[in-house]
Amino acid sequence: MLFYRAALPLSRQTLSFVARIIRRQRKAIGSRWRKLNPGQQALLVLACLRKGETFAELATGFGPAPRPRGGTRKRP
Repeated sequence: MLFYRAALPLSRQTLSFVARIIRRQRKAIGSRWRKLNPGQQALLVLACLRKGETFAELATGFGPAPRPRGGTRKRP
């Protein structure tokens, strides 16, 4: 079992499978970095799907709270 605020009935293989998918997608789109590594991101996604909470609610367990997108960007 993997633990995040509540026990999730997930196998290590499930987490590894989703993390591999995330790694492949990041490589395909040329993503340079993210705050969460693929394993943490996979756990966040699986917890969201399992518990039905929003990413913002779940993200509090992964470090600093997500910042809201402020204002609009002015174009030249």
